[in-house]
Amino acid sequence: MSYRVVLLTGVLAAALGGSCQAAIEATDSGIQVKAPAVPAPTRGMTMAEVSARFGEPASKLPAVGKPPITRWEYPGFVVVFEYNHVVDAVAL
Repeated sequence: MSYRVVLLTGVLAAALGGSCQAAIEATDSGIQVKAPAVPAPTRGMTMAEVSARFGEPASKLPAVGKPPITRWEYPGFVVVFEYNHVVDAVAL
């Protein structure tokens, strides 16, 4: 894969995804992953673990679909759960 394709993929992922897990940055020597600016839950954490570590969210949206997807909103990020486990955390 060429450097331009990797760079474009990284830029699009960062722009569209906005994941709290990592930031992608293009440099002269290639692409590097930076640590997140906002601490956020990691994939696989349970709802109980998220509540214990980050407190109660500002709002909890009800589960929708099958499998049930639930969204908790915190100041600075949103956590998405499938059943009882974190699927992703997205910076606002």
